[in-house]
Amino acid sequence: MADNKNIPADAVTDAAAEEENIDALKAVRIAKLDELCKADADPFKITSYDVTAHAFDVKSAEVGTEVSVAGRLMSKRVMGKASFAHVLDRTGQVQIYVKRDGIGETAYDGFKKQIDIGDIIGVKGEVFVTQRGEISIAVKELTLLSKSLTPLPEKWHGLKDNDLRYRKRYLDMIVNPEVKDTFLKRSKIISAVRSYLDGADFVEVETPILNTVAGGAAARPFITHHNTLDLDMYMRIAPELYLKRLIVGGLERVYEIGRCFRNEGMDIKHNPEFTMMELYQAYGDYTDMMKRTEDIYSVAAKAIGLGNKITYQGREIDISTPWRRVTMRDAVKEVTGVDFMTLSDAQAMAKLVELGLDPDGKKNAAECMYVAFDKLVESTLIQPTFVTGYPIEVSPLAKRSDDGLTYRFEFFINGWEGGNAYSELNDPIDQAGRFETQRKMMKQGSEDAQAADDDFVEALEYGLPPTGGLGIGIDRMVMLLTDSASIRDVILFPTMKPRNRK
Repeated sequence: MADNKNIPADAVTDAAAEEENIDALKAVRIAKLDELCKADADPFKITSYDVTAHAFDVKSAEVGTEVSVAGRLMSKRVMGKASFAHVLDRTGQVQIYVKRDGIGETAYDGFKKQIDIGDIIGVKGEVFVTQRGEISIAVKELTLLSKSLTPLPEKWHGLKDNDLRYRKRYLDMIVNPEVKDTFLKRSKIISAVRSYLDGADFVEVETPILNTVAGGAAARPFITHHNTLDLDMYMRIAPELYLKRLIVGGLERVYEIGRCFRNEGMDIKHNPEFTMMELYQAYGDYTDMMKRTEDIYSVAAKAIGLGNKITYQGREIDISTPWRRVTMRDAVKEVTGVDFMTLSDAQAMAKLVELGLDPDGKKNAAECMYVAFDKLVESTLIQPTFVTGYPIEVSPLAKRSDDGLTYRFEFFINGWEGGNAYSELNDPIDQAGRFETQRKMMKQGSEDAQAADDDFVEALEYGLPPTGGLGIGIDRMVMLLTDSASIRDVILFPTMKPRNRK
């Protein structure tokens, strides 16, 4: 999309005039529709059309092949007894050649006068090559399938306002072909991830979106109310605790790709509803999840034609394996020069202040190390990196390690957290104690606290095998692999404030 400075001044003026006259233009099109209806040619009465090829197929078809194509009319150049036009379908555009002698005088007159850019048409004809070498369709039959009553955005002014693009995604995809391409790639990425997991004997499942406990993550939930039960419920913030119940039940390998909801801030990396993929593997641990993560990114990139090196916003990122592995302790020391785990709790809090950070109620050295990592280190991790050794206080569902931390990693790419994994805590006594700590933190107002789920603890009492679990944010992965600047560019209908609200 061009910047306004690249748009001719007269084009900007024309665009403004077109916006002012939109009602008049609609009135003209409605009048054309009335004429069609009076002539018993109402396009909205047509229920189907036999499509035998798409634009992409036509461009590789042999000359002389008979095809039937349907799509949106994107351009129209009338030249007396013959016209050229372009039809857009989901695979791209194809040129059509419409002659009076080819479709008949009445039909050709209707094409010139009653069919507008934006209309949905069907054409049947023969593939040929123009003198300029463009593969086209010589039309023998043309059918108006749907009338566009509102004109598409004018070609120079286009659809550049991001707020309008996100609100009217249907227009965004019509006039900005790269947008449609992004969402086709998103579909391929998710399909490739599913195929990989299915091939590794994982079972895809569905868990509740309405929860009585907002568990599985530290996040503010959306609250709703069930009238029949007279009960407040929460839109899920993560499917984790239900998926682990299924491991207890013996499924051994499960995954889910679905929507989660968090009532928190919005920016280029966050949308209140987003797509999460979580998987759990019995008899595995968090090192197995590292390999799964690498595999998932590899198959996703391959699915859309990428190799091991991708470019995101001008920056080259190498996703070839193995990815770097580093402890949080070492990562913080590399950036700040401080080894927090050698300090007393008081010294660690003082060191945070020296680094210009607020201890914010943190009580021990491990928690202070986490604050330093979160504020000073994450943004430096550009190439794919697994960071291990998280404090227990921020990892209430991860197995405890011998050094007093946890068997947990988060991975980072482009300075973003892309996913989270544990060797899952399967000791019900320890889990009950962790939840009690979380309850106390929540009462004290901690934003890092997670909701306690006593029913989940009871499930653990029946026995959860050693298990590795992994969660990956699908939207951020798609952003990286499609070089999209904002999460709104990879969510078809991102959350928007109503236009009439200030």
